[in-house]
Amino acid sequence: MEDVKEVFLKDYKKPEYEIKEVDLTFELYEEYTTVTNVMQMHKLNKDTSDLELNSIDLELVELWINDLKLKETRYIYKNEKLTILNVPSKFTIKIINTIYPDKNTELEGLYKSGSIFCTQNEPEGFRRITPYLDRPDVMSVFTTTIIAEQEKYPILLSNGNKKQCSEFMNSKHEVTWYDPHPKPSYLFALVAGDLGCVNDAFTTASGEGIELNIYCDKGNESKCSHAMKSLKESMTWDEEKYGREYDLEIYNIVAVDSFNMGAMENKGLNIFNSHYVLANEDTATDANFMGIQSVIAHEYFHNWTGNRITCRDWFQLTLKEGLTVFRDQSFSADLNSREVQRIEDVKALRERQFVEDASPTSHPIQPKSYISMNNFYTATVYEKGAEVIRMIHTLLGVEDYRKATDLYFESFDGQAVTTNDFLWAMSKASGVDLTQFERWYHQNATPVLQVKENFSDGVYTLTLTQNIPNSIDNEIQEPYYYPLKMALIDNEGNEILEETLIISKDEESFSFENLAFKPIVSLNRDFSAPIILEQESTDFAFLMKHDKNSFVRYESAQVFATQTIEAMMKGENIDQEFVSSYGYLLDLDVDLSYKALILELPSVSTLMQRQESIDFDAIYKAKEELSKHLAAVYENKLLSIYIEHHKPSSIDISSESMGSRSIKNRCLRILSSSLQGKITELASAQYDHSLTMTDRIVALDILESTGNESATSALNDFYRKYKNDTLVMNKYFSILAASDREGTLDRVMALQNDEVYDEKVPNLVRSLIGVFARNYKHFHAKDGKGYKFLAHKIIEIDKINPQMASGLAGAFKIYAKINKINQKIIKCELERVLSTHSLSKNVYEIINKILKL
Repeated sequence: MEDVKEVFLKDYKKPEYEIKEVDLTFELYEEYTTVTNVMQMHKLNKDTSDLELNSIDLELVELWINDLKLKETRYIYKNEKLTILNVPSKFTIKIINTIYPDKNTELEGLYKSGSIFCTQNEPEGFRRITPYLDRPDVMSVFTTTIIAEQEKYPILLSNGNKKQCSEFMNSKHEVTWYDPHPKPSYLFALVAGDLGCVNDAFTTASGEGIELNIYCDKGNESKCSHAMKSLKESMTWDEEKYGREYDLEIYNIVAVDSFNMGAMENKGLNIFNSHYVLANEDTATDANFMGIQSVIAHEYFHNWTGNRITCRDWFQLTLKEGLTVFRDQSFSADLNSREVQRIEDVKALRERQFVEDASPTSHPIQPKSYISMNNFYTATVYEKGAEVIRMIHTLLGVEDYRKATDLYFESFDGQAVTTNDFLWAMSKASGVDLTQFERWYHQNATPVLQVKENFSDGVYTLTLTQNIPNSIDNEIQEPYYYPLKMALIDNEGNEILEETLIISKDEESFSFENLAFKPIVSLNRDFSAPIILEQESTDFAFLMKHDKNSFVRYESAQVFATQTIEAMMKGENIDQEFVSSYGYLLDLDVDLSYKALILELPSVSTLMQRQESIDFDAIYKAKEELSKHLAAVYENKLLSIYIEHHKPSSIDISSESMGSRSIKNRCLRILSSSLQGKITELASAQYDHSLTMTDRIVALDILESTGNESATSALNDFYRKYKNDTLVMNKYFSILAASDREGTLDRVMALQNDEVYDEKVPNLVRSLIGVFARNYKHFHAKDGKGYKFLAHKIIEIDKINPQMASGLAGAFKIYAKINKINQKIIKCELERVLSTHSLSKNVYEIINKILKL
């Protein structure tokens, strides 16, 4: 077990030194890399005498202050710190050290992804490159020179603008980059390799020309066009919506296969997981195209919300991530279907963040402490953080929100700031008091709003009670302040009124007068607040049919289906009113992508969150029975919709074509639960003749569930076609790991020996091991074999990539709510992991929290 030290927000202290300028030189060799780090340093605290730099796994070669080479008696190197004794108030320090990128399996700092040198420094990777004040509130101007063999590494990239290039007689070359904008070390980036490139250009609103480049493995250039299109759309959108222009001469993106995260917004040199760059109709699904558009935008938007203005410390992470997620969600809504985007955002929040909020790893969007900062790149910090920004946007209104963000940029450009600074700008520009609202930053768990209705003498009264769970430390939490968008609807579906209520007290009532009859209430329209509603007796069948708010209509269908499934789990018959209402939805003339969403039954994750003691067997049984019943009752209608929208030769990725594929594949999935013979023929034909990966993946998934000869033939064909394309093979592994069929765990274990699979590539681990851990049916089987398998993998992977291992450990977050039989087995396996010698602090922190309850 590594030394465990908990870091607390309350202990924050300002840096004692500043680094005015940094001049880095990298000499890249196959076996090692030499780093020369020259820093211009000023002492900020005159009472301090020693300089303490962060440093992990580095070999020191030389250490100089000004022109004096230091003897070993002048410095101490231990416990991940390099302490230099008795430094002057202003000085130049030169450090020469050696690192070994090819042996770096943790993928933090400088490492090799295949034959490409690349970096990942957020949050604390730079200390693995060279000793440094590796904290976000130390912002410096960087100059970076890279020296490498020209034939192997013709492309040498770093932050900022290219300053100069030189060629040497010994077949080497060097390139120098200069970034004029001060930045923290976590935004430093370097890439070296023999890469293909797609070029374009963008002219800013003020007339500046920007060179745009996307680098990738040679042969993949044709898969970069959608990413480039998305980048240019992002640049235009940010100018129009936020008034933010790009500020360098060059914007570079590099796609690499081995990457722990989705992407990284390094100033001027974004490094991306190739999953979020490379796409064409043959290899990428519609969801992949949408994901690329979103993530490209997210990283570009960080240029202002993250780079130009960054975090004072890592407890402020949601300052940049929550705000930037809200910005990328708004961008996607503007470019596509707003109603579909909103539902997809809420689905993701509930699937990941609501589960996290109800677990032992629950934390506020601004955590109070951490052991490993890598564990706080969470759905809470990102997605719930985005919902908090969305509520601010609602409270201020469009015009005042824009004034407030302008003030934020003007006041804090070039600084490392806090969430309080952001809230100050929001309040100052709008006049809205956000004092109580600030609780969203410091309290954890998902608030519940209990709803009671009363109608008497023409007055309709809503009584709303906030039920705030205790904190993770069992402390009492206070009422929240938030907007609740609502409407009253008459019996014919007409809106009587729509208002945004401000919820701020433990209990409060809102009355609406002069009504001739009791209205039907439509609550939390557009999901205006990230809360759980508890309503006594709402007519969800009516709202499914008549509510004009797309989110509440979707939500009503989900809640009614959930109630139906829960009743079936108690032994009751299928609610025929729900079945009838579902048929009404099939006839709706609405956006096809939206229609596909509203026809989807609640996920297993949604259903399990409502159980006091989770029993997956009961959930699966009831949901499968309802699916089969719907397929039998509406067979002809579902087939008709499928045939109408099945266009196997279409490869168009317009919203209309995506909508057609979405609705026809929803119908095919519903039908697959009942009509095995017919559906196998339809799925086989769709796999054989459709040209899009979207259609082939859905067909392959359905065929796999049958386990028959058609499934074997299709899976073998898919493997033969795509075994040399890692991104596509991720889909193949995911389908097999998510299978409902018996023997799934055995097949997953066998796939680890497949020639395509590589445990050092995070995407492959996520697609096989990670997907299996979300396969509730087989991972949570009562024999405990799934738990034992994952515990073994966590121990194994922790030795090479602790960040990946701690991510897998998150699969046990529902430990406190699982039934007693499974809980006992989980406890045994997690205790086995904790007893492992040299366990990382990443894994220790997650598992220790889970077992504490």
